[in-house]
Amino acid sequence: MTRALFFLFLFFLLPWNASAAAKPLAFEVTGWIPYWRAATGTADILSRLDQFTAVMPFGYIVQNDGSLYDAFGFEATEATSTARVLTAVAKAQKTRVIPTVMWSNGAAIHAILSNGPKRRALEDAIAKLVKDNNFDGIDIDFEAKWAKTRPYFSLFLQGLYMRMGPKWVYCTIEPRTPPSAAYDVIPATLEYANDYSAINKYCDRVQIMAYDQGAVDIRLNAAANGSPYIPNSDVRWVEKVVTHAAKLIPKKKLLIGIPTYGYEYDVYPLTRGFRYDRVWAFNPRYALDLASSLGIAPSRNSGGEISFLYTPTTTVSNLIAAAGSAGPLPATTTPPQRIVWWSDASAISDKVQLAKKLGVRGVAIFKIDGGQDPGLWDVLPKR
Repeated sequence: MTRALFFLFLFFLLPWNASAAAKPLAFEVTGWIPYWRAATGTADILSRLDQFTAVMPFGYIVQNDGSLYDAFGFEATEATSTARVLTAVAKAQKTRVIPTVMWSNGAAIHAILSNGPKRRALEDAIAKLVKDNNFDGIDIDFEAKWAKTRPYFSLFLQGLYMRMGPKWVYCTIEPRTPPSAAYDVIPATLEYANDYSAINKYCDRVQIMAYDQGAVDIRLNAAANGSPYIPNSDVRWVEKVVTHAAKLIPKKKLLIGIPTYGYEYDVYPLTRGFRYDRVWAFNPRYALDLASSLGIAPSRNSGGEISFLYTPTTTVSNLIAAAGSAGPLPATTTPPQRIVWWSDASAISDKVQLAKKLGVRGVAIFKIDGGQDPGLWDVLPKR
């Protein structure tokens, strides 16, 4: 090749490559529909599938013997069943149908995954249900795993990935707070249940459950300056978690899990800080109705979510008596304060913008069940 032709070749080649390298990731939005509110969640999402890359019915439950239970109802034969309608409409809208296989019994997970034949049988069963139902892929959400289960979980993902062929493998994993934010003195040895390198190798998408934060980030706890602070998903903590994960898992695979719900806690002052006893989880409508009944205006908090404090009118003694306590009542009847803390559309929007700022693949919404802030639909981008 002559020198002139060589430079002419570079002239046409380099701009195309540079343009391809600079092309931003296609932003993806996924959403879980819980089986316990399958009908309302499905009704809510059907007309909004143009905002979702994938919809994840939540889903299939692994039993302690390693068998699969269809909690969402995919085995229903009626064409009008919730599962079949969701699948048909999603496919027509070119939205991936990626059911979640969930499991949260650490002992059972270890027993099955550490047993080669049982582990491979579970891999076969999951791959079969994807093929039989013509799903676009599967989402693996195994929580409460033991650290010693880590190599067996990696083997499971490897075997499943091989069996899935062209189908998508999504992995939903717990958030990992950077050690510098979780410890005053970082332990010499830290054991984790997830091998991020293996997850990167055998998962097409990795959805980080960046919620249920609680008191895990001691730096942000201290920054609260003595005020009650028990966030579900402080945007500052989320950024730490995602940046930490991105050291081993490419951003092109990462999705930030975003909550649509909140928690209520009893708050007990301590010599240093507070003790929080969780009362229950709720959808936003409850919190807004409660605040209205109490004449309280909820406010945006330091974590970018929304919250308020109140004093319950029922005494601790009455609460315990109503619950049927057989033991002695506490010496004091002074009720604790309660804090109500939740994720609304503004908090969700902050996480969407964070995902774009960090350059990750997208966001994953937990959960779509008819009870989330209606403003959600205004802050999620369309495909």
